[in-house]
Amino acid sequence: MSERERSMEPLLQVEGLAKHFEVRSGPFSRRTRLLRAVDGVSFRLARGETLALVGESGSGKTTVGRTLLRLHEPTAGRALYFRPRVASEAPLDLFRLPRRALRGLRRELQMIFQDPYSSLNPRMSAGTIVGEALRVHGLARGSELEQRVAALFARVGLRPEDAARYPHEFSGGQRQRIAIARALALEPNLVVCDEPVSALDVSIRAQIAGLLDELRRELGLAYLLIAHDLAFVRHLADRVAVLYLGRVVETAPVEALFERPAHPYTQALLAAAPRADPRHRKERTELHGDPPSPLSPPAGCAFHTRCPVAIARCRVEEPARVRVAEGHEATCHLLEGETVADR
Repeated sequence: MSERERSMEPLLQVEGLAKHFEVRSGPFSRRTRLLRAVDGVSFRLARGETLALVGESGSGKTTVGRTLLRLHEPTAGRALYFRPRVASEAPLDLFRLPRRALRGLRRELQMIFQDPYSSLNPRMSAGTIVGEALRVHGLARGSELEQRVAALFARVGLRPEDAARYPHEFSGGQRQRIAIARALALEPNLVVCDEPVSALDVSIRAQIAGLLDELRRELGLAYLLIAHDLAFVRHLADRVAVLYLGRVVETAPVEALFERPAHPYTQALLAAAPRADPRHRKERTELHGDPPSPLSPPAGCAFHTRCPVAIARCRVEEPARVRVAEGHEATCHLLEGETVADR
């Protein structure tokens, strides 16, 4: 099967994902308030595809990734997973699976965490960290386990003899390579990459980006890429979903989003991103103030409190999803196009 044919096959369909947290009003108060970290997120992901989630800190990107893998329990919505290895099966709703069934499925769904310093157990050798999942799932033991760990180390650019070393003996980039090897150990179909380069030096980011891209192409992986670095996103992603206050405000193929952003928030994000060419001049869309609190989101369009082009309608009516072009959708009252129902 060609890469294009594989990329057309669905892998994940997320519909109306919501995650709300109850937080206390004060340290000694019994009253609680509802924090809407994610509030109705929908998107699709195909086999072998990379979908990037971008937005400011607090927009709900990491919560989406963690909830998909049931590290947080969802408040609402469903996540339909189409198992490539069992094509005849009906899709599984990840949010409805009992814990016992979910444990077996975790072989196919893995995560690379943001901080390579805290995500690795300092009391375990690198080889034990990478091989632990193989041992827990009963896939390899003894010499076979050692061979598979050595092959994984070589695959991510580390020496097999590094397996005996401990996390503190590695650089940040090497630790993230260990984390990638751990994620690949069970041969997953989907990997959630939560800011995989944000804790690394700039000189190392390109190496890790190249490694992730190479692995995706060779192994047919799908990535849900959570990132702030827009240059990294443009290099690695096929499509981008922009989140604001727990909601998707725009989705588009990566080049369309960078060249023709439709939503004012997306335009502001791209305008604020640094560019290497000092001769490049572009009119900036400035954002004023901080994002509203998810404890008390504003009525209407959540972005209207900071939007430089907001109109009266934005303050009272939530905008519908509009198809701007093929594969390009955004939620804004000022856009013209066909209204699209949430999937």
